[in-house]
Amino acid sequence: MENPPEEKKIEIGPESLKNLNATWKWTMFLSVLGYIFLGLLIIAGLATSTFLTAFKTREANLGIPESMFIVAILVGAAIYFFPIFFLFRFSRNTRDAIQNHDSRKLDKAFRNLRIYFTYTGVLVIVVLSIYFAALLAAGASMSFLKGS
Repeated sequence: MENPPEEKKIEIGPESLKNLNATWKWTMFLSVLGYIFLGLLIIAGLATSTFLTAFKTREANLGIPESMFIVAILVGAAIYFFPIFFLFRFSRNTRDAIQNHDSRKLDKAFRNLRIYFTYTGVLVIVVLSIYFAALLAAGASMSFLKGS
């Protein structure tokens, strides 16, 4: 019968800990800044929606109800919230792992970092797909305009 393979371990040296310590500080800064921007985005969306609804005139017809701007802002804020949330959790768990030498916290930190990059990557693919579809639609529209 074969012996089970030995479990290989990776040890984190002092230089890696130093780099992780610097990284969590920057990711904490960026996540807190993201939360601040998110709050400002929601406040600006509420103010814009309220302003457009309160000063609605018959001449200004935007094609959609002015109150729908807040829905668009809230959807954008919800999409923007998740990467900030996972980056913040990475920062907090990395800080705790370094301070307490806790490998489980470090595992949680790297899981949150993986989720952050997965979410961001999927979001970039979706946005690029939308841009590509918009360019195709614009090109098709221009070809119809040339024919007339």
